Amino acid sequence: MSDKIGMQAALAQIEGWSAGSASSEAIEKHYRFVDFKTAWSFMSAVALRAEQMDHHPEWFNVYNRVEIRLTTHDAQGVTQKDVDLARFIDQIASKLI
Repeated sequence: MSDKIGMQAALAQIEGWSAGSASSEAIEKHYRFVDFKTAWSFMSAVALRAEQMDHHPEWFNVYNRVEIRLTTHDAQGVTQKDVDLARFIDQIASKLI
């Protein structure tokens, strides 16, 4: 099990992420891409890394928009795993936006 970290400590490490609107035990960010194909490419790259990490995002996609929510369920909150995945997600997004 991963150790829970404070929300402020997590958000200080990643740019543009916020405390989850549905829960203070998650971080979230919304992305907008040029089209559906680009959004899907982004999601595919994130999915491959998430599978490697055995740490899967909660997400929602409509056309060119992707909303991502990260939390570590077994820790009942945000952990370093979420921050690490968020950094990877931002790296991929920066290449596609």
